[in-house]
Amino acid sequence: MDWNRYRFRTLWSLPAEPARVFAVLEQADDYPLWWPQVREVRRLDDTAGVIRARSFLPYDLSFTAREVRRDPAAGVLEVALSGDLEGWARWTLTPQGAGTLVRYDQEVEVNKPLLRRLALPARPLFRANHRLMMRGGRRGLLARLEAV
Repeated sequence: MDWNRYRFRTLWSLPAEPARVFAVLEQADDYPLWWPQVREVRRLDDTAGVIRARSFLPYDLSFTAREVRRDPAAGVLEVALSGDLEGWARWTLTPQGAGTLVRYDQEVEVNKPLLRRLALPARPLFRANHRLMMRGGRRGLLARLEAV
């Protein structure tokens, strides 16, 4: 097993239709406005930006996210990641009753040297840190959807 590789899946049920959720998620520049753990998004061009994120643990991750797929009809947003994280992340939105089931999948390898050195002993903490980040994202997205 490569202790520096991670696979995450998060599911959120939201009380808003998929088109509204998609409209918020496709605006990555605005993530710092509603997702506390996304500290900064710096646009590079029309399809890429540098993201700086920090959850509970005292380290920042900086990575470039480059759009691979934006398909409103299928409810899919996917990016390729490079930098402190190498891999991909994908939002998939499906109708669920009057709302939306949001599925977030991510497969990455950690490149940040300190985190690589701590991979084995700190892996449970890194996974918990990711869960806390996603929990903050869900709360922020709910508030954003209510405000828009």
